[in-house]
Amino acid sequence: MKKPSVIGMVMLLVCSFIWGTSFVAQSEGMKLMEPFTFQAVRSLLGGTVLIPFIVVSDIVKKRNGSYTKPSKRVRRRTLFVGMGCGVILCVASCLQQFGMAMGTDGGKAGFITALYILIVPLLGLLLRKKVRPVMWGCIALGIVGLYLLCIHGGFTVEAGDGRVMICAVIFAVHIVAIDIFVPGLDGVKVSCIQFFTSAVLSGICMFIFESPSWEQLKGGWFSLFYAGVMSCGIAYTLQILGQQRTEPTVASLLMSFESVFAVLGTIGFSFIMGEPQLPTAREWAGCALMFSAIILSQLPLEKFFAKRKARRT
Repeated sequence: MKKPSVIGMVMLLVCSFIWGTSFVAQSEGMKLMEPFTFQAVRSLLGGTVLIPFIVVSDIVKKRNGSYTKPSKRVRRRTLFVGMGCGVILCVASCLQQFGMAMGTDGGKAGFITALYILIVPLLGLLLRKKVRPVMWGCIALGIVGLYLLCIHGGFTVEAGDGRVMICAVIFAVHIVAIDIFVPGLDGVKVSCIQFFTSAVLSGICMFIFESPSWEQLKGGWFSLFYAGVMSCGIAYTLQILGQQRTEPTVASLLMSFESVFAVLGTIGFSFIMGEPQLPTAREWAGCALMFSAIILSQLPLEKFFAKRKARRT
């Protein structure tokens, strides 16, 4: 089990913040272009923006003498892991896009997708990874918080809900895959390769099933820029780097905080537009429960209860 890292937690919280605030950009972009087109272009931007970071990083390392040329085995492993993560990410993202296009509203899509906070530890059990008992309580708190935050009114089953549910399972697989295969590799290079892989796969589907046009891309340039550069290039790279320092169950809880940031971002945008919308008591309660789940997951509660039990005996 990985030791808690403040740096890793901050990376994952920044990641969830970017994902949460990019939801509006994603929704607006989908109004102007079809799912494969949006996914292909945003992935291409995400991979492209990382190339200068990789080049500059290697130059700096060479100058200060900390650069070590990766072996052929490491280069090959980086390529295969990046491509594998790219395939998983592409399938999950496209399923989410199609689910929303088929009628699943944003709040419900966010709730169903964030159910990976439960799926990740279940997958961990299948791989014989221990989950701290307190984490199950934190997961339950997080799910209740997400429900209060994202679902307003009754929970009816829509046509796209099944696709979003499959998307949640695949996102959980993506989180577990990063935890297993990325340690020891350059996280930024893995991230870059995964985006270009996703761009190629989505691009092939785009030309087969859709009719992209320059007018669509020009009309949605800001949505593509934010979703590509910020949500893909920066946020998913922070996910990989943050997960290298954080156990997957805690990482999934931290990343599910994107729902909180999405609500807060919507409120902030409403103030900017001059039509302020304050959160409801239900939404405040959801935020509080999710925040409590994050805090409790970092407290050494097992040791506390073990000491109390020892004192009684």
